[in-house]
Amino acid sequence: MFQKFISMLKFEFGGYNTAKLGKDVMAGLTVTAVALPLALAFGVSSGADAAAGLVTAILAGLLIGALSGASFQISGPTGAMSAILIGIVAKYGPESIFTVSFLAGIIILLVGLLKLGKLVNMIPRPVITGFTSGIAIIIALGQIDNFFGTVSNGENVLEKMKSYGALGFVPNWSAVLIGLVVIAVMLVWPKKWNARVPSSLVAIIVAAIVSISLGLDIKTVGEIPKSIFLNNRLKFSSLEWNEIKKFISPAISIAALGMIESLLCGAAGSRMKKEPFDADQELLSQGIGNVIIPFFGGVPATAAIARSSVAIKSGAQTRLCGIFHAVGLLVSMFLLGPVMAQLPLSALAGVLIVTSFRMHEWKDIKYMFVKKFKTAIFKFSITMIATVVFDLTIAILIGIAVSALLFLWQAAKLEVNFSRVKNEKFIDHRNVEKNHPRTTVVYVTGPVFFANAGTLVKKMEEIDPNCNELIFSLRGVPVMDISGVETICELCEEWKQKGTRIKICGTNNRVRTALERAEIEKRTSQGLFFWSVDKALIE
Repeated sequence: MFQKFISMLKFEFGGYNTAKLGKDVMAGLTVTAVALPLALAFGVSSGADAAAGLVTAILAGLLIGALSGASFQISGPTGAMSAILIGIVAKYGPESIFTVSFLAGIIILLVGLLKLGKLVNMIPRPVITGFTSGIAIIIALGQIDNFFGTVSNGENVLEKMKSYGALGFVPNWSAVLIGLVVIAVMLVWPKKWNARVPSSLVAIIVAAIVSISLGLDIKTVGEIPKSIFLNNRLKFSSLEWNEIKKFISPAISIAALGMIESLLCGAAGSRMKKEPFDADQELLSQGIGNVIIPFFGGVPATAAIARSSVAIKSGAQTRLCGIFHAVGLLVSMFLLGPVMAQLPLSALAGVLIVTSFRMHEWKDIKYMFVKKFKTAIFKFSITMIATVVFDLTIAILIGIAVSALLFLWQAAKLEVNFSRVKNEKFIDHRNVEKNHPRTTVVYVTGPVFFANAGTLVKKMEEIDPNCNELIFSLRGVPVMDISGVETICELCEEWKQKGTRIKICGTNNRVRTALERAEIEKRTSQGLFFWSVDKALIE
């Protein structure tokens, strides 16, 4: 894997010059402008603080960016990750973020070392779209307190919303005003300008100016320390190894989300830039990054499609773009710390509300509903609901289980058609005339297995019992389990006892091998298999 990574770097930096370096620097600064408000917002929404989000973005850009499986991957805190973390913080406390991130990093690292990155491809697209929408809903609902300036209790979004009944819901209209200003700016900001000056950055600048000039009494981000070593961070001495077991489940959730987001981002970026993407190397980089970041006080990181796509569109040439973006954030942390400390939390909430709306894969959702793909709509809906009600791990398992059951239900639909041979005379290779006055061809389409073998038996009852020749055309059968094999054998024996000659044609190697293992020719007749129906008719 190390040699493969070195080869990747040689290919990536082949012919590198000052012109390409200039493009990487400019693209890195553009990504910095996009990442800065998001890092602050995702840090706060994760249950940590803005500084934690900023440190995460800096270290992810340096560590994960340098070791990434492609030149275009930009990693950092994301909305999807924040949606899960807020529940973990509510249940286990703020310090749990570091332990969970550390364990998740180990899991991701092991998956990368075992080269299991392709397993993510087994998750159906509607399931991924469903939990992305579910996470977007959680993010939006999770911003209610910051947006309205209210207080709630609970381990998840639903519990927090219920708590308003006991605690009351009294909005701080100054906070609401600032939040609405941010949303308005982000929605009206022209897309053609957004490529150079991100709407989120403009929005929080405008919000900060309005808040400070009017002297509004609303919660702000608070102090931004001028250090990437935060006071609240993971220390080996603080790890309680006897209590690690309780963090395994949330760590698996974090690891699963990190892998899915990173690999989907890599696949999308690979198509955009037309560049190879090494999934296993990406998982190694994500694993290493998430093992190290908690010791600086950061939250879990993953590759981000929004920032990666900005890098590609801005002309990024190599992975140095991600490193320059991290350096830009680091400089901002030292130079703009006092300014960022004055940013209203409701402004960051407004950024996340718009971001969560844009997280929905509207194109895919529209396609499913307009084209009326009922099974895809069901997978999407059940996964989205499960993500909001339960957690990511359970939602994915439910989505995959539902997908498997729907596939099994669809696969069980066996199509069986009959055709009487209309032409009674055929000429074989010896120029001998062959007559087939009472021959029926049975065309079977679909896998024949335990769930639909009975359908085949029932359909065979419709054939004329006086048929003297029966040809099974199995070209449309891709696979057959033991129940299907025994069903075919028993049908052949039954019709042979009636004096009917049996022939089988069009089988693929797997189906024929399965039938031969059951010794179907001994149980029926020799010379049973033929390449096609016409070959069977002239023999």
